[in-house]
Amino acid sequence: MTTPLPSQLSEPDEAALISAARRRTRRRRLLIGVAQVLLVAVVILGWQLGADNGALDPFTYGSPSGAADQLRTWFTDGTASGSVWHNISVTMQETVFGFLIGTLAGVVMGIALGRVRVLADILAPFIKAANSIPRIVLGAMFTLWFGLGVSGKVALAVVLVFFSVFFNAFQGTREVDRNLIANARVLGASEWRVTTQVVLPSAMTWIVASLHAAFGFALIGAIVGEMLGAQAGLGMLIRTAQENFNPNGVYAGIFIIAVLALVAEFLVTRFEMRVLRWRPTQLSGDNAGL
Repeated sequence: MTTPLPSQLSEPDEAALISAARRRTRRRRLLIGVAQVLLVAVVILGWQLGADNGALDPFTYGSPSGAADQLRTWFTDGTASGSVWHNISVTMQETVFGFLIGTLAGVVMGIALGRVRVLADILAPFIKAANSIPRIVLGAMFTLWFGLGVSGKVALAVVLVFFSVFFNAFQGTREVDRNLIANARVLGASEWRVTTQVVLPSAMTWIVASLHAAFGFALIGAIVGEMLGAQAGLGMLIRTAQENFNPNGVYAGIFIIAVLALVAEFLVTRFEMRVLRWRPTQLSGDNAGL
């Protein structure tokens, strides 16, 4: 017995297959969500029980209830550097600026070097050397250059984002089908039109894929810069808690950062779905979670 091809299916059969695939996807998402909630609950409950029973030293490891109390204090009474919302806004300002500038620079440089081979050959050793410099060293250097303000944190975030996006844009440009470029030139397209209308759309999958990691790198750059020296920000709150031997303050800061990262990941995913909606939809529900 042969399975009918999609083109041979009647409209009711095709609709039934699509409906069944969507039900499987919803069921899978529900199971994954339940498993994630249970995993978090087990970790938090085990951590709290360990702290209550003395298996984990609260002075060293803190506790979930202590971290919750710290968050409540921050949001109700504020911090030494102002309200917690002010610190969050400072960190997000540094992160967003670093993300946007680094992404733009990475895309432009990646496509330019991917299109002009002689330019890539000239700049390759300098890019590799710059990428090999430890980020903590760059953070200390930017703090000396720009002081304790926002500029140094933005600069560090830009560096982290740039290399993440640059290498993807460069590789995506190199992977463009040469036949498409040749056909565009035969039709009389200029190099600018070939780049903007053929190369950029073809490399967009690579570029957008890099944005998921890029925002995380921007947030890391902002936090690390603040921990090295800042007047406000989540990194400064974590550093202050560490210096005061307050593990609950460290965990409270990490929790806020994790929430911000998850919200950003959701927004980047929505952006990816909109920009790359021409890709075929996966109805099987077997997509990777990462």
